[in-house]
Amino acid sequence: MIKAERDDWTKTYHKILKDLEVMIDIQRQIKKMLKIVAETNTTMTEIEDSILTASVNNQTVNATNITGVSEDL
Repeated sequence: MIKAERDDWTKTYHKILKDLEVMIDIQRQIKKMLKIVAETNTTMTEIEDSILTASVNNQTVNATNITGVSEDL
């Protein structure tokens, strides 16, 4: 009886260890994904800044060109 009970506890213990390993693995994967998301967010912000800068520069050039055309007329 004691051996059977001990075997049951051993099986339960090993199952718990396996489950903990799975949870740790999932946490590692989530941590990696969060890192990738943060890096992507930074890249997207940089792209947005570049687009806004290009847009402002384009508006300035257009305004300068329109002013130049108006003066020529």
